[in-house]
Amino acid sequence: MHPAPSVIVFTSLSGLGFGILAWLGLGIPDVAGRAAFAMYFLGYGLAVGGLIASTLHLGKPANARKAFSQWRTSWLSREAVIAVMALLVVAPFAIQRIFLTGEPPLWLGFAGSVLCLATVFATSMIYAQLRTVPRWNHPLTPVLFLGYSVAGGAVLSGQPGTGAVLLVFVGAVQIMAWSIGDKRFAASGSTLGTATGLGKTGVPRQLESPHSGTNYLLDEMGYRVGRKHASKLRAIGALLGFALPVLIVIATPPVPVWFALAGLVHLAGVFAIRWLFFAEAEHVVSLYYGRTAA
Repeated sequence: MHPAPSVIVFTSLSGLGFGILAWLGLGIPDVAGRAAFAMYFLGYGLAVGGLIASTLHLGKPANARKAFSQWRTSWLSREAVIAVMALLVVAPFAIQRIFLTGEPPLWLGFAGSVLCLATVFATSMIYAQLRTVPRWNHPLTPVLFLGYSVAGGAVLSGQPGTGAVLLVFVGAVQIMAWSIGDKRFAASGSTLGTATGLGKTGVPRQLESPHSGTNYLLDEMGYRVGRKHASKLRAIGALLGFALPVLIVIATPPVPVWFALAGLVHLAGVFAIRWLFFAEAEHVVSLYYGRTAA
């Protein structure tokens, strides 16, 4: 599929922001006053900034409000509803930490953490539910979204040991997802015969292309990325997303500047990996145009 910059920014930043807020809701790190303000500002900035970026993919961003009305059937709508709930529940906990003395209710922080992670899970299910995209329609999709969220959140919230362990775990899962994903389209059994319903009568073949030029479906759903370029981007993503951040957090003093650097390097890797997440997604609609998996 054609990678939309707004969706890449949305899924990357919001996941990282909600990951930071989830850790803060559990009291990790145990900060108050100015330190708490800085941490919550970062978490809210990334989460809200990512959500705002998601509206840029709409033809009419003002219609984003309609996303809240279909929560019974739409994971996108559920994500919107849960995201607002998470931000509202976290707010009083954050205010207590920043401006007031004493410990805020633990149940409130825990509820906020659960809602933050539920938001990330809902985001992942927007893609994982799509049977028309076999690479996404797999249990590892929500595992990765949640993994990136808590791992990146751990690094930026100043947890070098936990962050390093989680990054190694997510990196291993990502490599597994790439390996499995490369075979998902073929394993789905989708062919031109199943797409047209003519498979029972033989092996259909396309006489000629439906049209001489391109169209929206081919641009958006039939986008292709060369294997050579995909391999390079995977290597870059693994290096920036996992290897270098782990090296930074375990080999440098535990001070904010190094956590910030590790977080920025990790985010750069996530952008590359998330671009591939969309670019390598083979949609079965491409079968109508005589295409198979890229």
